[in-house]
Parts: sequence; C-alpha cells; structure tokens
Amino acid sequence: MYSKKKLTVQENNYCKYANQKLQRFTSSLYLAALFFSFVASWVCFKHGRRLTMGLASIFFLASALLDAFALNVEMLIIGCILLGVGVGFANQAVPLFLLEIAPAKIRGSLNVLFQLCVTIGILVANLVNYAVADIHPHGWRRALGIATVPGIMLCVGSLIITETPTSLVEREKFEEARATLRKIRDSANVDAEFDMIVHAYELGRQVNKNPYKKLMKRSSCPHWSLQS
Repeated sequence: MYSKKKLTVQENNYCKYANQKLQRFTSSLYLAALFFSFVASWVCFKHGRRLTMGLASIFFLASALLDAFALNVEMLIIGCILLGVGVGFANQAVPLFLLEIAPAKIRGSLNVLFQLCVTIGILVANLVNYAVADIHPHGWRRALGIATVPGIMLCVGSLIITETPTSLVEREKFEEARATLRKIRDSANVDAEFDMIVHAYELGRQVNKNPYKKLMKRSSCPHWSLQS
C-alpha cells in the first residue's frame, strides 16, 4: 500500500500516509493481544501452562498460514488478529512456565533471558523482512510464512514438556504436583519446596480475591499511570 502511494506523488510520504485498512491491520494485533490476555489468564489458571502454550502455538500457525496465503486485506487482518491471540496466550503462559519450572537460584536469570529472546526475535523478524524486501511480488508472503517456524517449535515443545508443580497445586492435584516436582528436580527430597509452593498458593488465594475489582479502585490509579 505504501509503495503504491509513493508512486503517485512527488513528496515524501513519511508519517503522512493515512489508510484505514492499513491502520486496522496494524492495530488488530495489539487489540487482540490485550483482550485475549485476560482470557489466557483464566485458561492458564484453570487448565495449566502447557495447554495454554499449545493453544498459543495453534494460533501462531493459523495466523502465519492465513497471512502467507491471504487473498485480500481482510484475510490479513484476520490473520493478524489470530497472531494477537497467540501473543496474548504465549505472554501469559511462557514466563510463568519458566519461572515455576526453574530452581529458585536461576529464576531471575530465566526471566531476563525470556525478555532477551523476545528482543532477539524482533531483530530476526526485521532481518527477514529486509532479506525478502526485494523479492517480487510475493516476498512479504515469505516473511509472514516463516512465522510458522517458531509456531511449530512452540507446538512441539508444548507436547513434550511437563506441567509445572505450581499449576497442578492451583488445580488441587497435590500428589501429581509432588511427583512432578520430584521428576524435574531429580530428587525425592522435595518436601520443603513443595510445602512452599502450597503455602504460596494458599496465600495467593486469600490475597487475590476479586483482583479486577481492586484494579478499578482509586488506590490503583498510580499503578495505572505508571503502566500507561
């Protein structure tokens, strides 16, 4: 769209090109990610991190395939919405999974590593876009289709990983949670860590009653201001 516009005018179009379809295409991802992050939070709590990551991978794959074979702008927008849903689900489940599965001494490092990998992914995406920019007429399809690769990786990963002990405790599957903790720690002596997980769950259940209602209170205004 932008390239066609440049061909018809003699002035620099930077920050001047206004196209409603292009704006909807760009914003649909972020709007979908915002809304479905709340849905993903519920799915993550009720059904676990593993299933949530699996659903995220399905949305990523569907989005990449739909965009790569899109016949019109409407299909691109639908694909972008599906991508936003996948982002919402993945951003809820993946950091939680990493923090809950890792030993306490490296949890902070893994959290930083997750953010680093996101940044590297953005860099790789831009390099891919640059590499296919001169491939006419369907270079953009290749760029969007390559997104199936991380989608497949996440899908395979969600099938082979184990559920986190914290997620199992949240669903009151205590014996399965203890067995899982023994497996990932490769030790039978996990009683102290298991008791800490259960204790944290009980405390969280008492504190987090009606969390969204608390967000709407005046006392939460500073937090909203910082977030915005």
